[in-house]
Amino acid sequence: MPRLSRPERARLGRPRPGRLAGALLAALLTATGAGNVAYAAPSADAVPTADAAPQIDVPTAPMGWASWNSLASQIDYDTIKAQVDALVSSGMAEAGYEYVNIDEGWWWGTRDSKGNITVDTEQWPGGMKAIADYIHSKGLKAGIYTDAGKNGCGYFYPTPPGTPPAPGSGSEGHYEQDLRAFQEWGFDYVKVDWCGGQDEGLDQETTYRAISEANKAATAVTGRRLVLSLCEWGSGRPWNWAAGVGDLWRTSTDIIYWGQTPSATAMLSNFDQGLHPTAQHTGYYNDPDMLMVGMKGSNATLDRTHMSLWAVSGAPLLAGNDLTTMTRQTAGTLTNPEVIAVDQDPRGLQGVKVAEDAAGLQVYAKVLSGTGKRAVLLLNRTSAAKPITARWTDLGLTGAPASVRDVWKRASVGTHGGGYTATVPAGEAMLLTVSGTEAPGTAYQSTTGSFTVTAGTAGLKLADVTYANGGTAPRTATLRVGGQYATTLALPPTGSPTARRTVSVLLSLAKGANTVTVSGGPDTITVQDLPGTDGVQAVGG
Repeated sequence: MPRLSRPERARLGRPRPGRLAGALLAALLTATGAGNVAYAAPSADAVPTADAAPQIDVPTAPMGWASWNSLASQIDYDTIKAQVDALVSSGMAEAGYEYVNIDEGWWWGTRDSKGNITVDTEQWPGGMKAIADYIHSKGLKAGIYTDAGKNGCGYFYPTPPGTPPAPGSGSEGHYEQDLRAFQEWGFDYVKVDWCGGQDEGLDQETTYRAISEANKAATAVTGRRLVLSLCEWGSGRPWNWAAGVGDLWRTSTDIIYWGQTPSATAMLSNFDQGLHPTAQHTGYYNDPDMLMVGMKGSNATLDRTHMSLWAVSGAPLLAGNDLTTMTRQTAGTLTNPEVIAVDQDPRGLQGVKVAEDAAGLQVYAKVLSGTGKRAVLLLNRTSAAKPITARWTDLGLTGAPASVRDVWKRASVGTHGGGYTATVPAGEAMLLTVSGTEAPGTAYQSTTGSFTVTAGTAGLKLADVTYANGGTAPRTATLRVGGQYATTLALPPTGSPTARRTVSVLLSLAKGANTVTVSGGPDTITVQDLPGTDGVQAVGG
C-alpha cells in the first residue's frame, strides 16, 4: 500500500518484455518414480502422444472480496458482516466468490505481555474468531492481513486521512505466533504486506521464505493451513522465487489508492506488470491486485474489459467494491459464469500475447483444460475501433475449422477456418473461447539427469508434466531451464501410486538446444510445435 507516483508504480516489478520469433512448443514429461532423467533430441524411441495421461485439476486462483479498495481502515464487525451478507444475497458467493478478506485496519498493533495480538473489542465484539465464525456460517472462507515488518502500512500510511497511525501493526518477531493465532481464530487466508519490510530494508525472498516456514510450523500445531498471499508489490521479482513459498504474489503496487477513480491506465499497467507466465502453474498465481469493478467512477465498459484481462491472466478475482451498494449490472459483470470459467480453468495457466499485427492491436491466448481448447482476448489499445485477427496457428491449433464463442454474450459466433476476425472498439477487449484441433506431438524417452530440447524458435513453450502421486498431499518437483531461475511444481495426489496424471507449466526456451532439468523422475517427453508470431519473455526479468 505505499503511496507512489504512477511512474514509480510502473517501474516497480515491471517485467522485461522481448519479442518472440516463434511461439509455443509443448512438452509432455512423464514421471514414474523417484530420481532424475536426461533427455536428448528426438530419437528412434518416439512414441505417440495418444497415450498421454489425463490432466489433473490444480487449485484455481482465489475468488472473493477484500475490504481495502472501498473501505480502507473503516472496518468493524458490523461493516464486514454487511459485506458478507451482500456477497451471499447478490449471487456472488454462489458464483464462486468464497473469500472475505479483512485488510488493513482490523488491528492497531497492541499485544499482551506474552506477545499475543489483542484487538479492540468495541470494534470486534467477541474478537476476531467471532467474525471468522460468522463468515464460515455463510459457507465462506475468512481472510486476514498483516505486515512482514514491525510496523504495518497502517503506521506509515493511515487511511483515510485523519486515521490515527498504528505502530507495531506488523508481525516481524512474531511470525509463527501470529500465524498460529490466525489459524486458531479460524482464518483460511492471510495477506502479508511489505510497508514495514520496505522501511527496514528487509530482503523480500528471505523474509517471505521465513513467513512461509512459520505458516507450515503453525499448521503442524493447528492442522489448519493459511493460503499465503505475498504482497511486496513485485519489488523483489517474486515470480522468480515465490512458487512454493506462497500461493499468490503481487506483481505491482496498488491498482487504486484512496480517493482515486478507477482508470484504464491503472488497469492496463497492472495487467502488463502481472504477465509472468513461466511462474504461474500448478496452483501458484501472479496477482495483479484487487478488482476495481463497480467502484465509484468506473463504468460498464471498463468493468468488462477489466474482468476480461484478469480472466485471460488466470488472476485472483478479489472484488474491491462496496457490495452493499452494488448495482445489478455490476453483479452481473462479476458473476458472468463463462468469464469466471476462463479465469478459473483448472489447468491453472496464464494467458500470453501471441500476436500484435499492428501496434496496440493485441491477441492473447490462454491454454485451457482439454484438447484444442483456448481462451482468446482481442485487446485494442488504440484510440479507434479496429479489426483484430486471431489465427488458429498462433494458438497452437491446426488451421482446421474451429468453433468460436463470445464469452460476454454467452453465444456462439460460428465455426471458422484458419482464424477469426472481429472489430474491437477503442480501448476495449473481446473475450472468446475457441475449440479447435490440437497440433500433433511426439514423445521421446531417455534415462539420465537432464534432457535437451532443441527449439526451432525462441519463446514460451508449453510443458505437460506427467507423474504419479499415491499420497494424500501434493508433493513438489523442481524444474529449471538452463541458467534460469528454478521453479517449484506442485503435484497433486493422483489416487494411487500407479495412477498417472499431468500438470502444465510454460517454459522459456532459446532457439536451438536447451538443457531442462526436472526432479521427480520423468522418463518421457512429448514435443509439439505451437507456432505463434509474438509473445512476452519475462523469465529472470
